[in-house]
Amino acid sequence: MRELSTVPDGERIASTLRRTDDNVKGVLRMNVPSYVHGASDRPLLGEPIFQNLRRTAARFGDREALVVAHQRYRATYGELVAQCEEVARGLMARGVKKGDRVGIWSPNRYEWVIVQYATSAMGAILVNINPAYRTSELEYALNQSGISFLILAARFRQADYVAMLGEVKGRCPGLREALVIEDGWDALKRDGTKVEPGELHELEATLQFDDPINIQYTSGTTGFPKGATLTHHNILNNGYFIGETLRYTEQDRVCIPVPFYHCFGMVLGNLACTTHGSTMVIPAEAFDPVLTMETVQQERCTSLYGVPTMFIGELEHARFKDFNFSSLRTGIMAGSPCPVEVMKKVQTVMHIPEMTIAYGMTETSPVSTQCTTDDPLERRVSTVGRVHPHVEIKIIDPSTGAVVPRDTPGELCSRGYIVMRGYWNNDEATRQAIDPARWMHTGDLATMDGDGYINIVGRIKDMIIRGGENIYPREVEEFLYSHPDIADVQVIGVPSEKYGEEVMAWVKLREGSSAAGDEIAAWCKGKIASYKIPRHWKFVDSFPMTITGKIQKFKMRETAVEELGLKKAAGVRTA
Repeated sequence: MRELSTVPDGERIASTLRRTDDNVKGVLRMNVPSYVHGASDRPLLGEPIFQNLRRTAARFGDREALVVAHQRYRATYGELVAQCEEVARGLMARGVKKGDRVGIWSPNRYEWVIVQYATSAMGAILVNINPAYRTSELEYALNQSGISFLILAARFRQADYVAMLGEVKGRCPGLREALVIEDGWDALKRDGTKVEPGELHELEATLQFDDPINIQYTSGTTGFPKGATLTHHNILNNGYFIGETLRYTEQDRVCIPVPFYHCFGMVLGNLACTTHGSTMVIPAEAFDPVLTMETVQQERCTSLYGVPTMFIGELEHARFKDFNFSSLRTGIMAGSPCPVEVMKKVQTVMHIPEMTIAYGMTETSPVSTQCTTDDPLERRVSTVGRVHPHVEIKIIDPSTGAVVPRDTPGELCSRGYIVMRGYWNNDEATRQAIDPARWMHTGDLATMDGDGYINIVGRIKDMIIRGGENIYPREVEEFLYSHPDIADVQVIGVPSEKYGEEVMAWVKLREGSSAAGDEIAAWCKGKIASYKIPRHWKFVDSFPMTITGKIQKFKMRETAVEELGLKKAAGVRTA
């Protein structure tokens, strides 16, 4: 006999309605498009860069603006503005005009910062030249951008910049003058006395915030570098909203060990500081873990920047425990995918409770998403945050261009004030990157969850397709980071005649560890799908990377094909 329900009808109906409501909400969530707009009650800044610096100096003139530890240099905001004006007038005296391209080829020095703001004061377009460039790359940048005035260091590490310039100068007809910092800096400042301050101010008054002010060459994995052309409006506002997100004030002291030639240094670093009256603190010409940690301690820095490999270098350093990080509050980890386990250690072991992750690209000034300092911890360690103010983000199916539902992988596209003017003198490349609706196509694969948090799952070209299964290297890397012997790991796809591609892991072990590939593979079994477990393992002390710390996976693939004898598999044609 069927037993009668003892649940009252009203409660049974309510339960049914709750289940129905949950099902409807689930369907609605599935159909919510991966699109967000960073609505904000804070307006965009409508002014050129140097005008903004003047306003900051008017408020905080006696506060330290720039500290460069390795040069024993210090300047207040009032002194910084005066020195930038002096160099701007010096450039004018040397014949540099508004719109001329001025190149800077130097590691992190105080002169770099002054040139950055001096060119913005008199309207010259600053062209950042990678300190790692050699003669062919230097020649290309000089000619492609039309640099007429080059400011360079005499040398950096083993590279003799003056000698390299001497090799290519005859093939660069547009280069009118080169000034070596060590020899000609004081003379440039003296020349500034030949131009009246009023002349600079008249020129400055003609500048518009939509004028191009900066060209940055993107490294790329194939072909020649492309010069992303950025305006005052692009980078001033991006720096401002980065500083707002980090809650910067005139009390903050920001340690910037990342290179100035890259957006990480000159926008996330310098412009985030100068829009808020914070102090730029530069520990060394190039990243050094000990000098960075020493500077944080000595200068009582409240914020620290770095790409993941820099934070790993600090955390894993034998002297890590010698330093006091108690002054730190916040910072940014960016530049390449940020491992969850590393982020957790930075927030706890390194005592940076409000550490954030930022995501972007040179072509978008660069930041388009960022965690906030008060986001839930799990969100701050496992996502790149949410859309920045005044920015739009959508995630699309790369094959159709249609916006995908939430929690579905696709290509991340961004739009708004952040998008560059275009690639300098390269209309075709610009059309390929920016569609007619002004969406910047990043080439990054991402997902957007129901709350708008973004997770980067790989590059479109990095996705591994093994026997029809899509494998996102980032997912496998995150899992392998939880192995107790692994300090760092990068996952790539290598050619396979049987499966099309196989998974390979390059592993950097913790000091004193000696795990082998088959041991780690055995540890993986039962924890992740078998097709995601790396078939090939390579143990290394470091990874091939750019000077900014971006891993060059294409070089890793080239090495793997050679070492594993996979040239035949690599030569198999596919549709």
